[in-house]
Amino acid sequence: MVLELLMITGVLAVAVPALVRGAVGLRRRSGHYSSDVTADRISLVLLVTGRLLTLLLAGALSLVVLVSAVGAIARDLRMPGLVSVFFVLDLLVAVLVVLTFGRRDRRRVRRRATPAAR
Repeated sequence: MVLELLMITGVLAVAVPALVRGAVGLRRRSGHYSSDVTADRISLVLLVTGRLLTLLLAGALSLVVLVSAVGAIARDLRMPGLVSVFFVLDLLVAVLVVLTFGRRDRRRVRRRATPAAR
């Protein structure tokens, strides 16, 4: 019972916010892409497709873990061992999403005006 509650808490606290932040940053461009060059468009399409597949994997793993854990608590059954592997994999994919394309854009630092320029 404790393991199931820990898994539910972990998915809701780590994986679901990572999915939301990843969905926000799905189409964000990092680097220098020119809309004129075909190769840049192809690389952008591949980048967005890879990000989308990663989000789908994280969503599917989160759904499997949540359904299994809630079902194990509701029916008072023993959870299969593969669900623990899915839980760890889900956390790893969520961390991958947050560290790659789920980050917020950094604000540009405003330079202070020197008194001599005034």
